[in-house]
Amino acid sequence: MNKPRVGILISGRGSNMAALLDAARDPDYPAEVVQVISNRPHAPGIALAAEAGMIATAIDHRPFGKDRAAHEAAMHASLRRAGVEIVCLAGYMRLLTPFLVAAWHGRMLNIHPSLLPAFPGLHTHRRALEAGVKLHGCTVHLVTDTMDTGLILAQAAVPVLPDDTEDSLAARVLVQEHCIYPAALAAFASGRAAPLPAAAAALANPLPAAAGALSNPLRSAAAASANPLPLGAGVE
Repeated sequence: MNKPRVGILISGRGSNMAALLDAARDPDYPAEVVQVISNRPHAPGIALAAEAGMIATAIDHRPFGKDRAAHEAAMHASLRRAGVEIVCLAGYMRLLTPFLVAAWHGRMLNIHPSLLPAFPGLHTHRRALEAGVKLHGCTVHLVTDTMDTGLILAQAAVPVLPDDTEDSLAARVLVQEHCIYPAALAAFASGRAAPLPAAAAALANPLPAAAGALSNPLRSAAAASANPLPLGAGVE
């Protein structure tokens, strides 16, 4: 059976792109990455994609000026020439116009660094710290005309620690991004529901065991975030 062909849009380092490429190297992975496009010609992810043997294309947005739709039309044409069937945004930092969203309606995925619907848009880690939340995370969702409101395909949560900075929290979330994006794409490409956590899954407590209970806002590793559904429930 032919695997769906995937194109990835990036603007920067491409760490989530790299996670998708790594996953797709497995012969049993149900999708094939065939192209990477960046709107920034010197984005580090372009070189990384080329080294991985991808068709790596830079379509600079600057010559198009304020005509975002024209720039997107050029990207769309390139994706079509490569036979792309699913588009994954992986750190693509330009707001999309209705043209590209409509062209790939129901076939464009994005990963966002928050537990949507909380903290849509930018500066999610800063806003999570300012809000005092105890859990933060990331979300894979379908792209729609309204930013960060599409159907949620997968989420992962991490604890927010008392001494967290934006950078430390972002790093903890990024680890989970690299886990759930390949899993969500695999489920989407094969027409399945995203896999549930194992029945015994828990949000592990990252603080040292010596930390006192009164100073530790997190529960023990064995007591947190257990999946209430039986193993395999909800997976088609």
